[in-house]
Amino acid sequence: MLDKGKANAAVIGLLAKALSVPKSSISVSSGDTSRFKTLAAGGRAARAALVEALLAPA
Repeated sequence: MLDKGKANAAVIGLLAKALSVPKSSISVSSGDTSRFKTLAAGGRAARAALVEALLAPA
C-alpha cells in the first residue's frame, strides 16, 4: 500500500507532465483518500492546457 499522499503526488506529477505545466498548478480538490479524485488546475496556462488536451483528437 502506498504511503499517505504518495498516490496523490504521483497523479499530480503525471498530469502536470502530460500538460507541460508546473506541479504547483495542479491540486486534488476532493477525494484525497479515495480512488476517485477531483483535480483542480490553477492558473490560466494550466486551464488552457487542460482544455486543449481534452479537445485534442485521440
